[in-house]
Amino acid sequence: MQKLSFTKLISYFIKGILLISPFALTLYIISTLITWVDGLLGVAIPGIGILIILVSITVLGYFGSTLFFKSFVQYIEYFFLQIPFINMIYTSMKEVITTFVGDKKKFNKPVMILVNKDTNIRKVGFITQEDLQQWKLQDYVAVYVPFSYAFSGEFLLISKERIQFLNISSTDAMRIVISGGITGFSQKNTSKMSSKAVKI
Repeated sequence: MQKLSFTKLISYFIKGILLISPFALTLYIISTLITWVDGLLGVAIPGIGILIILVSITVLGYFGSTLFFKSFVQYIEYFFLQIPFINMIYTSMKEVITTFVGDKKKFNKPVMILVNKDTNIRKVGFITQEDLQQWKLQDYVAVYVPFSYAFSGEFLLISKERIQFLNISSTDAMRIVISGGITGFSQKNTSKMSSKAVKI
């Protein structure tokens, strides 16, 4: 058996770090979240705080589908909208949340943008508005382009001729952009990576 060199030991150590880090960090974040929620609610049994919140949100969702509760929420929403600074925070938060979840998700049309015809550089984004008539931009669409490794992005008004729909899910598109292209397509989309011209 050959004697292990110091370089090989370092190499194995680095490989071990790369192997265990994602698991360790995931468990640490979950553990920290559980501890924080339990402390916030003042419960002694680990994990009960998260369970209480999940059940409470589910119950609220159930009552939120009833007519009485909808009217109550609309009344509170109306009250929030009357206060100058609070209405800006509330409407912004509501737009952001409903953009990602719910029945009115906005990031459901991934597209590829031709940024520069000379260099053929392209970006991946999501159509957020298809009708820009009120801005007198009949042949344009609004596209949100998220930044990699960040929860921010840029808002672009792009000519329709520079847009192509991507034949992938919006989840895959967002994951690829946010990861800087490191994360690939999910298995179900590897066989349909072609794109088609947009028809708006």
